[in-house]
Order: sequence, then C-alpha cells, then structure tokens
Amino acid sequence: MEIRNRQTAGLTFRADQWAAKKAGAQATATVRSWGYAHLDEPDLDAAVRRLVQAAVADGGKRISVHLADQDHRILAVALSHVAGAAPGEDAVLTELAALRTVVSCGSDVAPDGRRVWALLDAAPRAPRDRARPSGPAAAGPDTDG
Repeated sequence: MEIRNRQTAGLTFRADQWAAKKAGAQATATVRSWGYAHLDEPDLDAAVRRLVQAAVADGGKRISVHLADQDHRILAVALSHVAGAAPGEDAVLTELAALRTVVSCGSDVAPDGRRVWALLDAAPRAPRDRARPSGPAAAGPDTDG
C-alpha cells in the first residue's frame, strides 16, 4: 500500500489485549494534531479500536495502524502482519459501517497480512436550518373542509 501527497502517520503496537485502547488514543491524538476541529473523535477512536481488534485476532506478534488524510476525510488502516491471514468476518465491517462518520470500510489480504480499513468523514457539518418553523402550524392551513 502506498499513500502519497497527504499527511500520514504509522503507529506500531504489540498484538495484545491493550493494543486497541492504545491505538485508539494515539490515532485520535495524531489526527487531532492535524487540525480537524470538526472530527468526531469518539467515532475515530471506536473505528480504530475495532480495526485493531480484528488485526490482533489474526494471531501475530505486532500490528500497525496507518493514518492518512485527504479532503476532510481520514483513512485508518490496521495491518495484522500475519502472512496467509484469512479474510475476516463480515461482523467487523458491519460494526464499522454503523459508525456515524464512516463513509466506507473494507478488508483485504496481502502477502504482509490482512488489512482492515475505514474511511471517516471529518468535514464540518452544515448548521441546522433554524429559520424553518416546526410543529403543527408549520404544516400549513387545514384544507380538509
């Protein structure tokens, strides 16, 4: 995998029960330092934790997390570093896709292990339209009769 012309970071962890928590915190701090004021940090943390849990489950000694940004989107990839790792279960992707800011996610197997990834939207949200009235009066006049 090659990523060019954008901010990137690579984080390496022992593949143990604490890796997911450490990776989530470090990934969030890294992306925060890139200046994404509107990033949903809990979503990023949850996505990275789930990615790392999937990589750790492959049974290797270490895992790595790779981060990149482009156009207000954050790519987070966890690599298991286990040659011949089997494709993961769909539950990981279902859980990732359920996060509010995850735009897409996926998994593939390469010679250096399984990669599980998520692409998160970090763009500012449009403000809610406060000029629109709400409630029964907003529906218009009663025309039934």
